[in-house]
Amino acid sequence: MSAINDLIAQIENPELRERIKREVDKLSKQKKFGLVFEEHLPECTPLYDVPVRKGSKAALKNGKINDFYTVLSIEGDNAICMKQGEETAMKLPLADLVTVAEFGEPIYPYLKPMDTVCNAPDSELWHTLIEADNYHALQLLEYLYAGKVDCIYIDIILQSLIQSRGIIEKCAFAV
Repeated sequence: MSAINDLIAQIENPELRERIKREVDKLSKQKKFGLVFEEHLPECTPLYDVPVRKGSKAALKNGKINDFYTVLSIEGDNAICMKQGEETAMKLPLADLVTVAEFGEPIYPYLKPMDTVCNAPDSELWHTLIEADNYHALQLLEYLYAGKVDCIYIDIILQSLIQSRGIIEKCAFAV
């Protein structure tokens, strides 16, 4: 809000400046409902299904996700790691570590079958329920099923993203 307040302060006409300030104050007090998107880049993401190996970038599962360790070697159930920015190696239990990827590093998505339901054994139609962050689910669909998806039920906010990526051309979107 400080940027908008700085701009308002530059308005020479005192009546106009005060009127705009009041309106901005009203807008800033309104409650927001639904998803509120902030423009930022994610720093990193845990990759729980990727095993910790020698050379992996890892973090403690119960620690800060962007406190990175480089795995130097693995000795039984322990990993010899060096924390980013430090020069001393330490021994950490493998069970306490998770592989992480920083923004911009490639991640190869996949679908992991959890269960199946067969309501119409004679039908060739099939459905998939993907439980994930919307953006990551769309990346997965784009990677695996570009041009092969008939319909996606998702919140309306991402409709234009889905259509602009060419994942599907026409769809009824559920809100």
